[in-house]
Amino acid sequence: MPYTRAAVIRRRVPNGNDHKKRLPVMKSPHKMLSSDAVPSPGTLSHSRRLLNAFDSKTLRAWIYQCLLGLLIVAFSYWLYANVVDNLRSQNIATGFGFLDHAAQFEIGEKRIAFTPRDSYLRALGVGLLNTLYVTLCGIVLATLLGFSVGIARVSRNWLLARLAGGYIELMRNIPVILQVIFWSVAIRNLPSPRDAIELGHLGFLTNRGLSFAVPAAHHGWLWTGVALFIALLISLILTRVARYVRENRGRALPTGRLTLGVLIGLPLLVWWLSGAPAELDRPTLRGFNFRGGVTISPEFTALLLGIALYSSAFIAEIVRAGIQSIPKGQLEAARALSFSPWHMMRHIIIPQAMRVIVPPLTSQYVSLSKNSSIAVVVGYPELANISNTLMNQTGQALEVIAIMMVVYLTVSIVTSLLMNLFNRVVAIKER
Repeated sequence: MPYTRAAVIRRRVPNGNDHKKRLPVMKSPHKMLSSDAVPSPGTLSHSRRLLNAFDSKTLRAWIYQCLLGLLIVAFSYWLYANVVDNLRSQNIATGFGFLDHAAQFEIGEKRIAFTPRDSYLRALGVGLLNTLYVTLCGIVLATLLGFSVGIARVSRNWLLARLAGGYIELMRNIPVILQVIFWSVAIRNLPSPRDAIELGHLGFLTNRGLSFAVPAAHHGWLWTGVALFIALLISLILTRVARYVRENRGRALPTGRLTLGVLIGLPLLVWWLSGAPAELDRPTLRGFNFRGGVTISPEFTALLLGIALYSSAFIAEIVRAGIQSIPKGQLEAARALSFSPWHMMRHIIIPQAMRVIVPPLTSQYVSLSKNSSIAVVVGYPELANISNTLMNQTGQALEVIAIMMVVYLTVSIVTSLLMNLFNRVVAIKER
């Protein structure tokens, strides 16, 4: 009988129960092995659970991190014990008790009252305030210059764009310490107070710094400042309301003139009601220097110009990159709708470019705050300069350096947190 295909398939496919007949029956494992050689079922399941748990990536990551943390703590303790033993062997006292002792030195430029009888802690406070002051002024000046040069860098004006590019390449390729020294030498070579460069009726420029007139002390200026602050808050509220109405109801509120009127009108009204004080405290030459008004020291001016101009070059490149990140189609559409360059920059370019600008701008602000420590080369009494004086007088180098590290770390972290908060405020909300 010839084999058909179905017959061949039936021959090749065995019955599902055939393996039970062909496979030999295994004896019980308890009969093959002795009872003491086989672990109990409870022990076997517990081992498997441990192996399965250790096989988890999360558990292994926690174990490795704990081990690394223990190693860091052990190394830190060993380093601390080693330093303390070496200091004790040299009869050098440790601790921060020296901060309560009298400083016995004078500080030329200070934001709060200080005398040589005050403590070292107050001296560090004076240095910290000077550091924060020059940092804040540097951030404002560098931001204004950086945004102006960055916008000029992408200008359609060939000469303006090339001048901005040359400024950027010049400033960012010269070390900041050389720029600070250059401005210090340049200011020191200005005429003496007797041959001062007169700036109209407002001030004088000499090798002792910039002296200029300020409003004379009057209670009206205090109330005018309060009114200006209130006007700024009102303007901010009006701007927020106008934005909310525009984004949610599609209507544009004419708040521009109203905001400008509040900013100018309210302070002027309060100034007039408080007696309209107009007297100025002008600097006058007495002896070998000027008295009256306000004088900005050469050390502060050199440090401010050095760190601000250096940082402004990097900020300008950040602004240029942010502007060029905007799709060209949006700019062409804005020109087709007859947007002026000012309105196009204000309503289209800058709001979208800020998403690209703010993160690297934070790094520049942090770098600027740390660059203020080079003030020691020009003698400006900021934190690093006063800390050097403390180390020379007390010999507590480790403690003073630790204080400096904590202060600069805190300033950097606070700057980053504030910029992150600002980044959330200016971020474009997706619908």
